[in-house]
Amino acid sequence: METVEYDVVVIGAGPAGENAAQYAVEGTGRTAVLVEHELLGGECSYWACIPSKALLRPVAAADVTADLPGVSTAHVATKALLERRDTWVSHYDDSGQVEWANGAGLDVVRGEARLSGERSVRVSPADGADVVLRARQAVVIATGSAAHVPDEYADALPWDSRDATGVVEVPDRLVVVGGGVVACEAATWMAALGSSVTLVVRGPRLLGRTEPFAGEAVLAGLRERGVTVLLGTSVEDVRRAAPEDTGTGRVHGGTVTLTTTGGEIEADEVLLAIGRSPRLDDLGLSSVGLTADDVTDGRLPEWLHVVGDASGGPPLTHWGKHQARVVGARIAAAAAGEVAWEPDREAPVPQVVFTEPEVASVGLTEAQARDAGHEVVVTRVPTSSAAGTGLLRDHVAGDAQLVIDADTRLLLGATFVGPEAGEMLHAATVAVTGGVPVHVLRHAVPSYPTASELWVRLLEELPPSFRTPPPPPPA
Repeated sequence: METVEYDVVVIGAGPAGENAAQYAVEGTGRTAVLVEHELLGGECSYWACIPSKALLRPVAAADVTADLPGVSTAHVATKALLERRDTWVSHYDDSGQVEWANGAGLDVVRGEARLSGERSVRVSPADGADVVLRARQAVVIATGSAAHVPDEYADALPWDSRDATGVVEVPDRLVVVGGGVVACEAATWMAALGSSVTLVVRGPRLLGRTEPFAGEAVLAGLRERGVTVLLGTSVEDVRRAAPEDTGTGRVHGGTVTLTTTGGEIEADEVLLAIGRSPRLDDLGLSSVGLTADDVTDGRLPEWLHVVGDASGGPPLTHWGKHQARVVGARIAAAAAGEVAWEPDREAPVPQVVFTEPEVASVGLTEAQARDAGHEVVVTRVPTSSAAGTGLLRDHVAGDAQLVIDADTRLLLGATFVGPEAGEMLHAATVAVTGGVPVHVLRHAVPSYPTASELWVRLLEELPPSFRTPPPPPPA
């Protein structure tokens, strides 16, 4: 069996894997290889972030025209919208990504990869003989995650997020099971494409990891779109009827019937959006004495690293890329006999939910901060309280909120709900990351009239004592 040596071997060529390889060898003359069994660019580029936002942005633009006088109300053109999606995913052709990798000095090997020993990866291509890749320095696991599909759904042939972002024929009736980010975003674009959408949510609210007021605003937004949202409802059984010929040249896939605690629901398709799991099966972990739990808990030998969804952390592309940059820098520094500089403060994880209204958050929620033992002060204002947001829409839904440590006066978390909320978020992320106290933030002057003036409104709601540094702790 052929053996090829590299300094770094990366299993998985999504954004996290690409960044890890690039940062590990960039400008050093060392070598790295990306091993991928699907498309370079991974889930984000073809089946998640990029296609979903390509679908959602035109929907949001149409919404704006419906809420501003003086412009014609736009409508969503299904064919054009799906064509835009196809353009953004490069028609599922990764040649551009391969060109980028080669330009960055990274080799690409196609096939299924498994660890086969210390610093050793065996690759089985779809056609051709297996090859062993030996890493002189490090192996990085960047295999991503897979949608969770319970066994009881298997015979019903459910959609997962890939089916939703890659939709070709829009079903007349769609049931979405779940109440998180994927469920809420998919319900938004599928309803805009003309599907009659029912959202079945086991919990008492949407977006359960955000502030409650954020989920309430999204719930109202979905219902205004005609989405039926059933909270506190569990699926007890699901079955699909046999396919039938419709007599129009098309074969109907068979009606799906869901038995829930709220009654029966019939649909043409069912989308499962109930979570994802690190893709660590059949990775050969046992060959180096490891289990999947060892990987997600970080119990790894010094030569093995994990980044992105495979690490078990937040399944967000930007977080995976951040992890990859950190790991890549560690590998590069170690090769040079150095230690990479890293901040002493853990990076906060920002997230934007591209619903209507948009939700953007970073750091701790009020409940999380209190559970962590912080005494907190919370300030919240309507998103409409800044002239800049009112100029974006005639009717502005949602609130903005800051969670502040009462003793240190440091920002612990922030949530923005409303038009273009995601563009407000990075300032909060910088403040949390940099440990900027609120009495200093008061002197960061936002431009007028922009939505950023919400920061002034939020900080003005704080007690006057928060306008100066906190008193020193008692001796």
